[in-house]
Amino acid sequence: MSIDRPPVDKAALRRKYAEERDKRLRADGNEQYLRIDGKLAHYLNDPYTAVAARPPRTDHVTFAFIGGGFAGLATAARLKEAGVADVRIVEKGGDFGGTWYWNRYPGAQCDTASMVYMPLLEETGHRPSEKYAHGPEILAHCQRIGTQYGLYAQALFHTEVTDLAWDAAQHRWRITTNRGDAFTAQFIGLGTGPLHVPKLPGIAGIDSFTGHSFHTSRWDYDYTGGDRFGAPLTRLADKRVGIIGTGATSVQCVPHLARACRELFVFQRTPSSVDVRANAPIDPEWFADIATAGWQQRWLENFTANQAGGGADVDLVQDGWTELGKRIREKIQMLPKEQRTLENMRAAFEDADFEKMEEIRQRADKIVGDYATAQKLKAWYRQLCKRPCFHDSYLQAFNLPSTRLIDTDGRGVEAITPDGVVVAGVEYRLDCLIFASGFEVGTAYVRRAGFDLIGRGGQRLSEHWAKGMRSLHGIHVHGFPNAFFVQSTQGANLISNVPHNLTDSGRTIAAVVASAIAQGHQEIEVTEAAEDAWVSLLLTSVGRMAGGPDCTPGYYNNEGRDPGPAARLNVGYPEGPKAYFAYIDAWRRTGTFAGLHFR
Repeated sequence: MSIDRPPVDKAALRRKYAEERDKRLRADGNEQYLRIDGKLAHYLNDPYTAVAARPPRTDHVTFAFIGGGFAGLATAARLKEAGVADVRIVEKGGDFGGTWYWNRYPGAQCDTASMVYMPLLEETGHRPSEKYAHGPEILAHCQRIGTQYGLYAQALFHTEVTDLAWDAAQHRWRITTNRGDAFTAQFIGLGTGPLHVPKLPGIAGIDSFTGHSFHTSRWDYDYTGGDRFGAPLTRLADKRVGIIGTGATSVQCVPHLARACRELFVFQRTPSSVDVRANAPIDPEWFADIATAGWQQRWLENFTANQAGGGADVDLVQDGWTELGKRIREKIQMLPKEQRTLENMRAAFEDADFEKMEEIRQRADKIVGDYATAQKLKAWYRQLCKRPCFHDSYLQAFNLPSTRLIDTDGRGVEAITPDGVVVAGVEYRLDCLIFASGFEVGTAYVRRAGFDLIGRGGQRLSEHWAKGMRSLHGIHVHGFPNAFFVQSTQGANLISNVPHNLTDSGRTIAAVVASAIAQGHQEIEVTEAAEDAWVSLLLTSVGRMAGGPDCTPGYYNNEGRDPGPAARLNVGYPEGPKAYFAYIDAWRRTGTFAGLHFR
């Protein structure tokens, strides 16, 4: 049913969006952020788990996976199910979890519904406690997967790969690490995604602050008090605390800081869009009724159909992501069939987005008591220009007398001094400074991984991808036999629920590897022709809903900087995620794995 809404002045909104974008454009793009090393290296210390001494490994395994987050866990689980017994995960953290090992800040939650976000729920028999599970439950689930599938015995924690090279004579990969390991693997998987290398803002004087400071991915509960389970941050009662960054992390932890600090200063360059979350416990009886065989796959497919593909008769998940998808479909369905051109459908998307963002901005007016503060908390961009946020306590935190929003009008923090933070010439003295500045996303894959893959004939991955990523399905790369990449680009590219991409890739890899082993093959490699054909297909894509050059700067659009022609390949299947998942499922089921050469 169509809902009556007040008319939107589209021309005025477009001008406002452009003005706010232009304020924030910077010539340095991703270079505005600092790689954490040298004098800043202490921000990387693991405060959660002590490094355990162990002898170096010099053995051989069938499959080694680099990265112990969802990508590694899901792939390893599928491999184990397929009969591959010796799977080793190499992880730089002290346990499984990836992003969820590091993100233990107060209030950390998934922002896609638990039922579709947490992998392998049906296989492990776990029922999420909430619609949006908190970090401790997600980390425990990662550990549950590791235990159930016997992944701890071979795992190497607090270990970083330094070199990965193909040994053609032995048909295996040679792997060395910073712990002195030098082992081999017939197959390797790489799950070194974008949410594990923390970054800091390149603010003048960042290393001069003499108070206490830390990055949110290394939360210091010894200083703040409390714990990751939600206990109050009791040691901040007499502290003046500043937090730089207002993305998803800040949206989740600011309410906890606001209740605990003597004074909290939230330094904002760009406000997030903060819609209703409406989190609630999951009823055990309801879950028992829906958790029949294949339930999670049905939910995954339903979420994708509602949010990114259309055609679903029911919305099982019912969240902010699927609501936007339904709004867009409603607008498109109002068009006569003969008018459903690409241009008109894009206009319908814009109309739906304008209306939604007006509602989100009005939410700030309704919740935040101070008029001026409410105006500064409004997001002036399309909802998918930046990662959408959903929360029921963030805006409310600015009604507390202890909380002050320091809006920089798009310019960012001017400087950091020994005593605090400077904005527009005013110094705010602080006892503690927290960096909610996120992780590296737009940097090169090799930089984030920490090593350069050396494939057949000595070719480096950085060379093969010098003009842009090239692959088949985002998984297989020509010249790099027996290597599998687990990420979303050049596959489904479903950004609203990244774990769906990862778990589906794990299913593909397990099927291919199990087939090779069963047939006695030593090598698997995508042909050059198949890789070229896939890349050509990707280039027919009309683009994506998220980000774009007209957006305010953020990691969805390379911080507003032209990424160059290579970024044209950072896309997904032209027909969308729903069609991709159907395509790759059929590709797997044939058992012939078209495009791959087995030898």
